[in-house]
Amino acid sequence: MKNIKIAILAAAAAALLPSCGNNSSMSPELAEKINSDARIDTVCVRAERLVKGGLNAGDGYAEVWIRDLNTFISVACEVSDRDKLKDALANFFRFQGEDGNIDDGYVQARPGMTGYDYKFTDAAPGLAAHKNTVETDQESSLVQAVYKYVKSTGDTAFLSEEISGRTVIDRMGDALRYLLNERWVPEYGLLWGATTADWGDVQPEHPWGVALDENSHLCIDIYDQAMFLIAIGNYTELLQDETEKNFWNTEQEEIRSAVRKWLWDEEKCKYRPHIYLNGSPFPADLDEDAIHYHGGSAIAILAGLNTPEEVIEIYRQQEKNRIAAGAQTIGLTVYPPYPAGTFRNEGMSPYSYQNGGDWTWFGARMISALTRYGYYEEAYTSLIPMLRRVIDHNGFYEWWTPAGEPSGSGMFRGSAGVLWSACGELREAAGK
Repeated sequence: MKNIKIAILAAAAAALLPSCGNNSSMSPELAEKINSDARIDTVCVRAERLVKGGLNAGDGYAEVWIRDLNTFISVACEVSDRDKLKDALANFFRFQGEDGNIDDGYVQARPGMTGYDYKFTDAAPGLAAHKNTVETDQESSLVQAVYKYVKSTGDTAFLSEEISGRTVIDRMGDALRYLLNERWVPEYGLLWGATTADWGDVQPEHPWGVALDENSHLCIDIYDQAMFLIAIGNYTELLQDETEKNFWNTEQEEIRSAVRKWLWDEEKCKYRPHIYLNGSPFPADLDEDAIHYHGGSAIAILAGLNTPEEVIEIYRQQEKNRIAAGAQTIGLTVYPPYPAGTFRNEGMSPYSYQNGGDWTWFGARMISALTRYGYYEEAYTSLIPMLRRVIDHNGFYEWWTPAGEPSGSGMFRGSAGVLWSACGELREAAGK
């Protein structure tokens, strides 16, 4: 089985990205390898089976998280109940703040809930939501997820449905404007968030680290900007209002220019980890500019922020980092990791969790980026170890140690979703 429906969806997904690439063609020999690789079929079937089982992030997570759902919604549109999927997206709008902000996730309410600062609404009875305020990707993630749902299902009527008096498309605009109104740094023309490791949601100043507090160090990073740019592009494609579309098109181009001006290091051909607004939380002798952010770089490429020449150089650096770390895949979060003790959260020790753990959740998105730019050999070579460990360990683990030890959720739907997409995109390219 060649899983044709995956290739069809992948072709549609690739068409949504900016026009770019090195215009190289895939050799017949490589195409044959990709088309005949039974591991791709095995992993895709397992991914569909996992996603069909629910919309929460995976075992160990009761919540439906928007940053996770956004990464497996394409396969969910194929195998899940679409009414339940649409309702899950609507729930995020039911909890939307008056300022437009979007929560991270929601869960079934129960007596005595502790941990997060939960909120409740009459619009979603029986549910409780919460927000990791250190991050700045929730709004962008929801806009992207709605876009994928509409494109995959053709359900454009969902955009006109009213939720608490406002249409879905209007609420999407509210979410993006929240970022401009509440997370904008005029001096740089970019968004701010708290200091985290790349795309992570753990700040170093607190034993847990998911909520802004008086100790937070605010900064600008590449991941938030790239996610925002993709969301703007998705939103404007769905818009009918030409005035609104023109406004966001102008914003998008200005943000692209600002990213290149402030965050791209031309000499090192990499993204700077952070621009600090109120000082760094790290020791003065830490050379943070030497750290590579693998995940944020992958999203930046998917946002069309880099040239083909820069893309292949970023990949070469990631592969060099992978070898230096002794890691299995380019899903390595950051390299080198932040030194021991720089994060108060004990789970953020070097090569653990978001501080140098190996995440298929982002590594597979880098494979999608390489495929989009025509670097098929590099994409397939990087894919193979991800396929192998899913099969060998019989699970889509949340993250892995460099030595290949599985960690976190054993059935993490985000990993399944991005790997499913990466496989489909390569198969689609091989089909050409």
